[in-house]
Parts: sequence; structure tokens; C-alpha cells
Amino acid sequence: MPTPALPAAIGLEDRLLTFVVSLLVGGVALHAGTHVLADGRDYAHAVLTALLGALAWALLEPIPLIGGALALVTWVAIVKRRYRLGWLRTAGVGVATWAAAVVVLATLEIVGIGSVSALGVPGT
Repeated sequence: MPTPALPAAIGLEDRLLTFVVSLLVGGVALHAGTHVLADGRDYAHAVLTALLGALAWALLEPIPLIGGALALVTWVAIVKRRYRLGWLRTAGVGVATWAAAVVVLATLEIVGIGSVSALGVPGT
């Protein structure tokens, strides 16, 4: 009886590709959210904003008890600063961005690409 094959380890290239695609998806969602509720800038601006938001989230979210709230407020502050919006409009952009990310991720799942996330979009 042959021995079962072990699952192949995910290589660096696969991880890098997943990171890039997830960042681009997050950029699309942020671009859509800012386009709806604010004076949306170009797509590259949205991708960089998503990257900054993802970095802030990665650094702050692990803090016990307050990490999630602190990360969310920091994400909103980053979007507020980069798009020069008020707090309320930025919160609206956050909701629109999250909704756009859900639609994009659901569409990718239907097409058969389910291993990505929306990097830089809280809650996805």
C-alpha cells in the first residue's frame, strides 16, 4: 500500500501572490468606497492607503482588550488623513469600502478564487 502524499507547503511565491492580490482587492474596495462618498483619487492612492491601513491593523489589533477598537480608529484616521475628510464621512467611506470588499470577495469566490482577502479593509 503506497504512503499518502503530504500536502505541499505553500511557497514564498504563493504567499507573495496572495498578498499582492489581497492588497489589490483591498485597493479596489477602498477606491470604490471613496468614489461613492468622497472625492476619490486614483487607484494607486487607494492601494497605498489600504497598505497603510493593513500595517496599522497588523500592529495594533494584537493588543489585548483594546486592540480591535484601536486598530479600527487608526484605520479610520488614516483614511481621514489621506482623503482629507471629516470623521463622519470617513466612517461612511469605511462602511462603503467594507460593502464593496464583500461584493468583490463574493464574486471571486463564485469564480473559484477563494483564497484571498481584502487587505487593508477591516472586517474582511
